[in-house]
Amino acid sequence: MTTPRPLPPHSGEPAPKLAEVPAFVEMIAQGWGAAELSAPVVDGAGEAAGRHRAALSQAVGQRDVVVFAGHAPIRLNDCYYEFRADSNFVYLTGCQLEFGVLVLRASGTGHDAVIFAPAPAKPGDPKFFTSAVVGELWVGASPTLADWSAALGVPVRDIAGFADELGRLDRPLVSGTVASGELAQYQLEASRELDATLAHLRMFKDDWEIAQLREAVDASVAGFGAVAAAIPEAIGLARGERWLQATFDRHARTFGNGPGYASIVGSGPHAPVLHWVRCDGAIDPEAPLLLDMGVEAVSLYTADVTRTLPPSGTFSPAARQVHDLVERSHRAGLAAAQNGAHYLDFHYASMEVIAQGLHDWGLLKVSVDEALAPTGQQHRRYIVCGVGHHLGLDVHDCARAHPEHYNAASLGPGMVFTVEPGVYFHPNDLTVPPELRGIGVRIEDDVWLRPDGAQEILSGALPISAAGLEAWTRAQQA
Repeated sequence: MTTPRPLPPHSGEPAPKLAEVPAFVEMIAQGWGAAELSAPVVDGAGEAAGRHRAALSQAVGQRDVVVFAGHAPIRLNDCYYEFRADSNFVYLTGCQLEFGVLVLRASGTGHDAVIFAPAPAKPGDPKFFTSAVVGELWVGASPTLADWSAALGVPVRDIAGFADELGRLDRPLVSGTVASGELAQYQLEASRELDATLAHLRMFKDDWEIAQLREAVDASVAGFGAVAAAIPEAIGLARGERWLQATFDRHARTFGNGPGYASIVGSGPHAPVLHWVRCDGAIDPEAPLLLDMGVEAVSLYTADVTRTLPPSGTFSPAARQVHDLVERSHRAGLAAAQNGAHYLDFHYASMEVIAQGLHDWGLLKVSVDEALAPTGQQHRRYIVCGVGHHLGLDVHDCARAHPEHYNAASLGPGMVFTVEPGVYFHPNDLTVPPELRGIGVRIEDDVWLRPDGAQEILSGALPISAAGLEAWTRAQQA
């Protein structure tokens, strides 16, 4: 039996900083082999980003451009949220590099691209063991800047050189948040015009982007199946909504980058709450279960899908009544969301059906025409949100576009957007009969207008009718 070694005496003073202990510094710098790894770039992302840069170059003319990737925000104290790069940076580079900066320098015939980023701290560099941002002892083996350059087809240089590069630029257009730390010294302001230009370019997806969105949607459909299958085990849990939310989020992190936004799981009285991301309630087996969830692919393109399921496999008569109205509204919206139509046409088409249904039920005390008029809108009490938005790298994609390119524009080939009408009767809404209170229903599909202008519903693998959802839910639980 080995006798325990006694602890050495100490003075009670704090332990010395390891970086100030020569013996440790010498020891930690030696005996490390090379790590075999490559830059995590999705196939085709570099080439797609090159096309995107070329389009931006044509749009901005002979103006220099700077786009920041950003950095992970603090959650609390010295703990950070997971990093997710700015979408414009991803669109133009095809990668995520924390504290990264893309510079597009006007060259007379276009723009020369270079990316600046912090180099990983490898053995022999004091930051190897002192930096929780770039130190490989903390974050794991990381690609070198040369690895990134080879993967992206763009020069990637140390962030220390950005200051000199910035000094050579002429009043650059800037996008993204200037990161803290090393980059906080640069007094740059984001350009509203550049963000609007990028938003407009991002509205029109190319073939590679559509492939990424298909991947995201397909993974989301499978995730809905996983959630439906987990409903029986969630019933009876005090926070069954979180069990289902975590089921989808685990699926998203396994088969993609993660959830594209905070997953919404609303049972019973929570279903009418538009952004019910608290998910701290139980699952009522007899009440509609609203699921608004989307997988973000590794490329960061995200799906955004909503279905309202009957946990028991059968909707109650009241829930089916509401669902049938939303289904009619949804089909009207899809029918209006065609190439060449005004962007708001599908919004109005869906709203007209909802207003008519509410009027037929006696919930509107005015005519349908009066409700639909700009000075009316009484039906919006039960659907205060819109019924769609562009979709892509952001769940609410292209939000910084000028109105004439968004709400005031026409739909065209290459656009991907959602159609998502709903009806929301809150449990304390005394304007509706008791049997309808606490029922919320939404149907949301992701729609692509193909190059030939034809409509394709990317999320069409999920049923939208009440009968179809009943059968589908039972099948997932079989």
